[in-house]
Amino acid sequence: MLEADFKYIIDTFFTIFSMVLIIFMVPGFAMLEAGLVRTKNVTSVLTINVMIYAVASLAFLLIGYDLAFGSWENNSMSIWAAFMFQMAFVGKTINIMSGGVSERVRIIPLAIFAVVMGGLIYPTVVNIGWGADMIAGTFIDINMYDLAGSTIIHSTGGWALLAAILIIGSRRGRYKNGKVRVIPASNIPLVVLGAFLLWIGWFGFNGGSVGSISSVENANLVAKTIMNTNTAGLAGAIIAGILMYVRYKLFDITMILNGALGGLVAVTAGPDLYDVYTPFIIGLIGGTLVVIMVPIFDKLQLDDPVGALSVHLVNGIWGTLAVGIFVDNVSFLDQLKGVVVVAVFAFTTSYIVLFLINKISTFRAEDDVQLEGMDVNECGVEAYPEFKRSI
Repeated sequence: MLEADFKYIIDTFFTIFSMVLIIFMVPGFAMLEAGLVRTKNVTSVLTINVMIYAVASLAFLLIGYDLAFGSWENNSMSIWAAFMFQMAFVGKTINIMSGGVSERVRIIPLAIFAVVMGGLIYPTVVNIGWGADMIAGTFIDINMYDLAGSTIIHSTGGWALLAAILIIGSRRGRYKNGKVRVIPASNIPLVVLGAFLLWIGWFGFNGGSVGSISSVENANLVAKTIMNTNTAGLAGAIIAGILMYVRYKLFDITMILNGALGGLVAVTAGPDLYDVYTPFIIGLIGGTLVVIMVPIFDKLQLDDPVGALSVHLVNGIWGTLAVGIFVDNVSFLDQLKGVVVVAVFAFTTSYIVLFLINKISTFRAEDDVQLEGMDVNECGVEAYPEFKRSI
């Protein structure tokens, strides 16, 4: 067998394996969100996650991939493997948004938005960040380093979520007389399961983004990337736990897990560039940002049941800027410019599309529907029919 053929086969297998790990994040998001919402909304959340994977992936196949990369050509691995790896990312952007508007969002309008996001909005961001670069040579051209998408994926989803919350509003009864009404999670074991499925999926998310494992140098780079990814998650979990205990004398497992996810989002921009110590700092700051920002968003009455704004939007920004801070040959101004350009495009286009869809088919369920539960009204199937539903 020729050496070139061997490398082609190995890199194809590596890419497919990484894609499978990323797809594990589909049940990861589903379990995390199902555990954080009330029992009367669990089936709706699970249905939305399944529909996002199906609808957004198909939109990316039919429209988005060509828009993002301009061509299916790939000499280093199978074109089908390269497509499947990129397709695995698409739904994550929309999952970030869907979790943040759960318990009051209707399925049909969200599925319509998933088509637009998977086919047009997200691929355009990929185009200017990773792909064909339609804005090359213009004054808004970006030279941002973002290995696996702290900005391109996570912040894009976060900006779409912010636009959605502004249009859809908060859950029924979440804020009363300027105070936050606590709505507890329904199933903590599912939250833990979902978070760890996401954590495991991140190894394919970041490790696979190196692009090749068929040489000693690349194999070492993939291993370092995965190790640095894990380190940031560990640091985020630890600092979130410490801060919650210092403040409340309690260990909040949901905040600890979101701290870990915040660290993972933050390191995603440059885990291949860092030494073994820098991801610890990035994860510490990422976990801290989650603990700080969750109550701030609540004070602003931006109702986010899963903490996605703090985890994905805030830490997507922080992680991208961190590359410019900690890596000598990466310009901080280039990183900042990339963050700003993506922010303006992702928020503006998402807001316009969401606004127009909302005029045709309202995103927000009526208060009496929310009171009864989205499962009964949207799906006709309750996840826990023998349980008494909470209000």
